[in-house]
Amino acid sequence: MPAKINGITPPFVPIGGVNGLPTQKPGIPDKGSSFQDVLQDVLNQSNQLRFSAHAQTRMNNRNIAMDANRMEKLIHAVDRARAKGAHDSLILLDDMAFIVNVDNRTVITAMDSESLEENVFTNIDSAILVKSNDREV
Repeated sequence: MPAKINGITPPFVPIGGVNGLPTQKPGIPDKGSSFQDVLQDVLNQSNQLRFSAHAQTRMNNRNIAMDANRMEKLIHAVDRARAKGAHDSLILLDDMAFIVNVDNRTVITAMDSESLEENVFTNIDSAILVKSNDREV
């Protein structure tokens, strides 16, 4: 009767028998990023804002440009909204408006000054006005 390999009878037996077959040993994982590095990357990413595809389309169509200063103001406004327990916020920044899902740190839509006229904002639980002189109201 042929020998069994891992409990299975093979259709053939190697000439040297099954005892001479190499066995796989667990390998040592490659030295990658440390837990601290991975954790820091996740924390850094969690501080950033994402822009939904809809928001990106609106920004392109309405020629809304975000520089580093405006982005910093927007992130700070989202942080303040989160600290107050907000979930969906209207953030008025200079001559622009953003609807942001605070929990996911995602900008849902963006509007320029022309789109703001006579607009009704629904499904928000907070509004933040960010003035040009870096102060928030």
